[in-house]
Amino acid sequence: MFNKLVPVSLIILLSACGATQPPPYQKDRKPEDRDQYSGTEGMTQYQKDQSYLASKELSDKCTKAKIELAIAKADKNSSEIKKQNALISSTCI
Repeated sequence: MFNKLVPVSLIILLSACGATQPPPYQKDRKPEDRDQYSGTEGMTQYQKDQSYLASKELSDKCTKAKIELAIAKADKNSSEIKKQNALISSTCI
């Protein structure tokens, strides 16, 4: 009887441990707001989030440079125009 009880107890214990694990990542949050990742699925999502955030940062810099370029052209500020054109070249894909 003891031999049958140990495997059943072990299965119950292991299944109970799985029930308390946190989700792999915070699916209900935007990538900018996620701060908890666990397990392989969480790490995979972390890498996707980091890639997205880097791409978004470049896109935001590109947009800002285009706006600043328009302002510099309106002001006829040649040094600022050169600066913004350089930023656009390096950030806009």
